[in-house]
Amino acid sequence: MTHPDPQPDPAAVQAFVALAGGAAWRKRLADLGARVQPGSLSGRAMQQRHALELILARLSRPELLAKAGRAERRVLAFAREAAELAKSLPAGPRARLRALVGDGLSGDATLVPLFHLIRTAALLRARGFEVCFDGLLHGTAHDLLIRRDGAEAEVVCETVSAEEGRPLHKGDWAQLVDRVNPELQTWLAAHPGRYILKMTLPEGVTDQTQLSELHGRISTMLATQKRQDSSADAILKLDPLVLAGAQAASDPQRALPARLREVFGVEAHLAVTADPSSGSVMVMAARAGRENEISLAVKRRVSAAATTRFTGTRPGIVAVFLDDLEAAEWHALRDTLELEGVIRRFLTEPEAKLVVAVTCTTRQEFFALGDCAPEGELRFRNPGHPAAKSVGLAPAVSSN
Repeated sequence: MTHPDPQPDPAAVQAFVALAGGAAWRKRLADLGARVQPGSLSGRAMQQRHALELILARLSRPELLAKAGRAERRVLAFAREAAELAKSLPAGPRARLRALVGDGLSGDATLVPLFHLIRTAALLRARGFEVCFDGLLHGTAHDLLIRRDGAEAEVVCETVSAEEGRPLHKGDWAQLVDRVNPELQTWLAAHPGRYILKMTLPEGVTDQTQLSELHGRISTMLATQKRQDSSADAILKLDPLVLAGAQAASDPQRALPARLREVFGVEAHLAVTADPSSGSVMVMAARAGRENEISLAVKRRVSAAATTRFTGTRPGIVAVFLDDLEAAEWHALRDTLELEGVIRRFLTEPEAKLVVAVTCTTRQEFFALGDCAPEGELRFRNPGHPAAKSVGLAPAVSSN
């Protein structure tokens, strides 16, 4: 099921909602509706993070189901597969699956881990493997047992948030922007022009107290018209905005982001506030004092899985879903071979003795968006593992 049926199934949403439980599903949608604030950066981030739930909610409306795009049809197909899996399971394993759905509909969690499991199994079946949901059926630490041509392997599905590798979380940045934005709009109305507020945060932001203090410092700068505020925790500098090709943009909120990304790089946090009546613009750009360590966050999770979730009697595959990652960041990790280098080094370490391969995928691959990884994932085989040359396993876990 790597290429789901392009025809949307109207019964798929109903079947998935039945699996989740109607009351739990309605409660979740009500909660998301209350948390997704229109027009806020936090609201947009919330919509992106909980895209799977929101897509399924939209597709419950027949008029929108008929217009479902490719990404929405993929979500629908995997939802249908989860519901069909539930029907095929005995009572105990079905309860485990319902628990996974319930976990994904609670708090800040998402349905991504469940859909990652369903999608991984679908990919392996499409490659000719017999797939058994050992985790659901038998409560094993590994999720899947796969077989082909007499060879077997255990598969662990891990979901890693890119936030684990960021000194400054995108969620915290969104909160800061939403707090400051009303003040920026008022300030721009009184000070027409184009400005950029650059922030360097040596250790990032680790708690709400720091976030509030940073907000206070920005407010003070605006109120006193200071151009710079420096301390060990943060360096703030307010300058005129001068960007070639961006000054004459008629719609700065649309034209500026790409140019700013070119200038500040994929790790910078950016926000644009505009005053349409005067054409004034304020850009906020923030960077931590140290680089993101997203690849190392993946490595830490893979290492933990490798040492705790395999039985040791079969080769192991760790299938990673790297979430909360922008497309530009994913492309950079791939193009610079940073992620590949970290994973390949891990595969030479003692913790990797049970691991025959590591795969990595993101929402780019899940939704089949442009420029996604070939065959739906990056795959790195462990050349030192005895099973790496196995005829049965090699085609499915070949190096990218």
